[in-house]
Amino acid sequence: MNIQKGKSEFLMGIDKVDQLTEWLNEHPFINGVAFIGRSNVGKSSLINSLFGKKTARVSKTPGRTRQVNIFRFVVVNQEAKTEESFYLFDVPGYGHAEVSKEMSVNWQNLLDTFFQICSEKILLLNIQDARHPLQEPDLVFQDYIKVFDLETYVIFNKVDKLKTQSERSRLKNLMPNIYSSFKWVKQIHFASAEKGDGLLAVEQSIVTYVMRQPKT
Repeated sequence: MNIQKGKSEFLMGIDKVDQLTEWLNEHPFINGVAFIGRSNVGKSSLINSLFGKKTARVSKTPGRTRQVNIFRFVVVNQEAKTEESFYLFDVPGYGHAEVSKEMSVNWQNLLDTFFQICSEKILLLNIQDARHPLQEPDLVFQDYIKVFDLETYVIFNKVDKLKTQSERSRLKNLMPNIYSSFKWVKQIHFASAEKGDGLLAVEQSIVTYVMRQPKT
């Protein structure tokens, strides 16, 4: 089974709390995956690598995801010759995006609303920069997310930027501490949206998760 590239369909972008509240309440048991990360970790590029080019809007300015973007994606079972659709959420990031105070408050309200109301079947993918793991905003987010009881995977993107074996070893040596400190983190992946490293493992983890969720 695999994600059918290029079949992802953009449904809507929501930047108002009341609209997001209404949509989530109307879809209480949806199954899917949500991507979130600090500014400039390559979240949009990773989404496009997994779900097909032009799924997420890539900007040269970090932190440009200003709304909760909702997509529908397709998982194909080649043996059974079946297709099933699931939801993909591209969630505004956290960290140091240069935005107004008013917009920052709105982003936080969107995040609060999303995580408080979204289906418990949503898999959360926290994207971090392999070169700068566990930055203060990442630690703050992990502390924030722990109360929502969502299965969480951490993906360290841009592993191709690690040029030495010692850099790669230092990153991998963080795994026991992450699992110990953040009990809600169930998997850790190392990937490169640019070079394709580790993407198959990430894709299969997403497929495995959504396919094992109850249908109702």
